[in-house]
Amino acid sequence: MGEWAADPGQDEARLRAATGRGWDAWAEVIDAGPGPGAGHTAIAAWLVGEGVDAWWAQAVTVGYERIRGLRLPGQMPDGTFTVSRSRTLDVDPERIRAALLDDARRSALLGEVETTLRSRPTAKSLRFAAVRAGEDLGVVAFAADRAGERTRLTVTHEKLLAEGVEPWKAHWAAWLRAADFS
Repeated sequence: MGEWAADPGQDEARLRAATGRGWDAWAEVIDAGPGPGAGHTAIAAWLVGEGVDAWWAQAVTVGYERIRGLRLPGQMPDGTFTVSRSRTLDVDPERIRAALLDDARRSALLGEVETTLRSRPTAKSLRFAAVRAGEDLGVVAFAADRAGERTRLTVTHEKLLAEGVEPWKAHWAAWLRAADFS
């Protein structure tokens, strides 16, 4: 195995079964092809052009970027990070959606995080631009899905800088424990 900056995040055996190559081989092929300076989109498109399935082209590109130190685990192509937390609740998903779509109720639920709806109200995942004390916090999405007789509520916070990842993970975990949709 060659020198890696980080683990690529995909199982070597699955990768080899799906693409015919392991991580070291893919790193060498991409280095010899478009190279690390080509950027995510160009590398993925090149892989598709080489006959790699589109999903696997994305996975190989992300893994390559991690191996070469071009992307940290959890980092998006634009350099930001996304965190996600979820909890299963004894609340109907429509009650959660109604609370999140009501500006006053959402404001009470989220406290210092001010939000503006950015998705359609009928979207599966409700997406909001988020601000706190005038600071842009990125995008926060809420998805309430049936989990048997209960509801799984997932909060996904996008467009975070690296230093915001851990504090926002903790924030959303605490928020989910305390959120009251009754």
